[in-house]
Amino acid sequence: MEALGHFNYWLAIVIIMIGFYGVIAKRNLLKQAIALGLFQTGVFLFYVSMGVVRTHDGTPGTAPIWTNAAKDLPYDNPLPHVLMLTAIVVSVSTLAVAVAIIVNIKRKYGTIEEDEILAADMRDEQAAS
Repeated sequence: MEALGHFNYWLAIVIIMIGFYGVIAKRNLLKQAIALGLFQTGVFLFYVSMGVVRTHDGTPGTAPIWTNAAKDLPYDNPLPHVLMLTAIVVSVSTLAVAVAIIVNIKRKYGTIEEDEILAADMRDEQAAS
C-alpha cells in the first residue's frame, strides 16, 4: 500500500515510458516530436513531485517563508519548481523549432515519414555519383 501513496511518481514514470516508446517506435517525425514533449512532461511532473514535502503524519510542507512561527515546520523546496519553469520554456521553444524543421522537411521531401526521407536521400546520393 505504500507504493500507492506515491501515485504521482508512478504516473510520471508511466508518462515518461509512453513518451520514450513513442520516440523509439514511431517513424513519423511529428509523432516523435509529440512523444518527446510527452517524455519531457513526465520529467517535469517527477521533478515537481520531488519538491513537495510531507511529514510522517501527512502534514504538507509550507512555503519557505522564514518567520519565528514557521521555524520548526518542514517547507517545500522551491528550487525544483523554478528549474522546471525554465525547462518548460526551453521545452516549448525546442518543440516549436522541431515543428518548423518538420514543416521544411515536408516541403522538401513531400513526407514526414523517416523511412521515406532516408530512401529519398539514398536515391539523391546514388543519382549524384
